Amino acid sequence: MMKFFSALFDLDGTLLDTIPDLALACNAMRADLDLPALPQERIATFVGKGTENLVRRALVDVPGAAPDTAQALDLFHRHYALCNGRHSRLYPGVLEGLRDFLDQGLRLAVVTNKPERFARPLLEQTGLAPYFELVVGGDTCARKKPDPLPFLHACEQLGMAAASTLVVGDSLNDAQAARAAGIPVLLVPYGYNEGRDVQSLESDGIVASIACAARWVRQANQTANA
Repeated sequence: MMKFFSALFDLDGTLLDTIPDLALACNAMRADLDLPALPQERIATFVGKGTENLVRRALVDVPGAAPDTAQALDLFHRHYALCNGRHSRLYPGVLEGLRDFLDQGLRLAVVTNKPERFARPLLEQTGLAPYFELVVGGDTCARKKPDPLPFLHACEQLGMAAASTLVVGDSLNDAQAARAAGIPVLLVPYGYNEGRDVQSLESDGIVASIACAARWVRQANQTANA
């Protein structure tokens, strides 16, 4: 096994529980369109493939002609800019795990389908920004996850080989993109896999937390050195 020298992390559902803010913005958008609020648990199943997909799915129950998607997306972005990070919370083990990754000498990046203009302030507001030297957003590359391009772009920017990089995510998007990029992937079970059980996905392991992922890497690198 090759040693790991870098790690790429998904954001929503992996490092941070952002559903409260996403649901708040989504329902504010719906209110502007004279639509009733949706339960937060349902909105959670819309998350994972970027804000455009979230907005489209949040309008599927509209009777008759659906509102203009561009208009709805603009409304969502306006509301989300106001509440981004307000109610988002770190998952247990995130800070401990990120510190462990850095102590091991790994270089860290965030690769998310969230637009950069929302991802960067969110990382700053939650105190995570100093841990990462690179942020790849949903609008950084021409294509989003599950396309492998964002992961490959991150490897290129870090100057790291795919085989010596690890992806840590929570969804089918992360698993498929990592596999297509030739990057090993660990999944956490608590995120936003569009309502599906993460156990059904192909991965190199399921870890309970980011701290557990760091311990997994430490053991893998010790084995590679043996």
